[in-house]
Amino acid sequence: MNDTYPIGHVLTGPVAPLGDGGAMSGMHKRPVHETVRVTPTGLATDAQADLKVHGGPEKAIHHYPFDHYAAWRDELPPRALLDQAGAFGENLSTTGLVETNVAVGDIFRLGTAVLQVSQGRQPCWKLNLRFDTKDMALRLQQSGRTGWYYRVLEEGDVRPGDALERIDRVTPEWTIERIWRIFYVDRLDYASLLAMSELPTLAEGWRRHARRRLESKSVEDWSKRLHGQAPAQD
Repeated sequence: MNDTYPIGHVLTGPVAPLGDGGAMSGMHKRPVHETVRVTPTGLATDAQADLKVHGGPEKAIHHYPFDHYAAWRDELPPRALLDQAGAFGENLSTTGLVETNVAVGDIFRLGTAVLQVSQGRQPCWKLNLRFDTKDMALRLQQSGRTGWYYRVLEEGDVRPGDALERIDRVTPEWTIERIWRIFYVDRLDYASLLAMSELPTLAEGWRRHARRRLESKSVEDWSKRLHGQAPAQD
């Protein structure tokens, strides 16, 4: 398989305040210029603010396609953030890989490490602060331009100039775009939810979401995740 993509940037960053509200976030990523260790919970020099919902083995590394930046520049007022990679808190920036041609279960070599695509991104309200746009998280979710996460199968090192090489496809029919469509467009397609709940390459958290929808026959409320607030009470 000859499926290699130059890495535009490897990015890491500290936890720091975000926006006027002072919410702490690890979304402030900057390109690294030295070798970085890839560990089971992510890049060694990276940090996340809230480990209950960010980071961990199933969200060790976040990949956001630089391919999408042009569309965001067209759709949003001018944002200096969009002049360079890192606006979405991503750890990897490339061109050529997008949600329609990347699938859960795809295995990549990153430097000397080995990664596997584990899930798409569920955007949260901190993006609203990051972009000073009150509905940025919702826009990202509705666009399908969400990016995705990797789990780390083998630790290793990555350095500037390395490439991302796809070395295997375990469940190629389960693209990130397909999972996004099941979750956010055809939200009560029970046959697809059942298949999704049984997909072994998908992160357990997403399979659990699918099972809950099957059991409840309803879609969960996204208000807190997208807007930072609980749903309104009657």
